[in-house]
Amino acid sequence: MSRQRRGSGGGPSGSVKEEAIEVEGEVVQALGAGRYRVRIDGSDHEPICKTGGKMGRFRIKITPGDRVRAELSPYDLSRGRITYRLG
Repeated sequence: MSRQRRGSGGGPSGSVKEEAIEVEGEVVQALGAGRYRVRIDGSDHEPICKTGGKMGRFRIKITPGDRVRAELSPYDLSRGRITYRLG
C-alpha cells in the first residue's frame, strides 16, 4: 500500500503559477497580528501586507517608518507579503 505525499505539486505537470509582483515601500501603520499597511514607492497605493516566511517565524520587528520589500499577489493588489526589512 503506497501513500501519497501532501504538498508535492498537487497540480498538473506544466501548470503555470502567476509570479508575485515585487515592490519596495514604507510601513505606514502597524495593524496587529503581523499585518502592516505599506505605502508603495512611486504611487499612493497602500496594500495590507503580512510578514512572510522566516520573518514571522523569527519575529523580525517591523515598525512604522521602516523600509520593506514586499510581494503583491497578481490576483489581489490590496494584499501582500513582506519578504525583507530594508531598515
